[in-house]
Amino acid sequence: MTDTTYTPEVEAPNVPLMPLGDLIPYAILTALLATMLFYFVGAEEGATSVFPGMTLHEWVHDARHLLGFPCH
Repeated sequence: MTDTTYTPEVEAPNVPLMPLGDLIPYAILTALLATMLFYFVGAEEGATSVFPGMTLHEWVHDARHLLGFPCH
């Protein structure tokens, strides 16, 4: 008997790629949401405050410290 093993050729499936033009709306939406989140975590207090009071500040307090924003 011979000591050979049969290994079939395995090909990777062809996955269609999404054209870059189709990604633009998703990139714009992601950038807009990231900018809004960055504003609310980093700048939502004091003179630039959109919402009155400290409620939003207290909700994102730990995230402010995690991102390096001083707040007290």
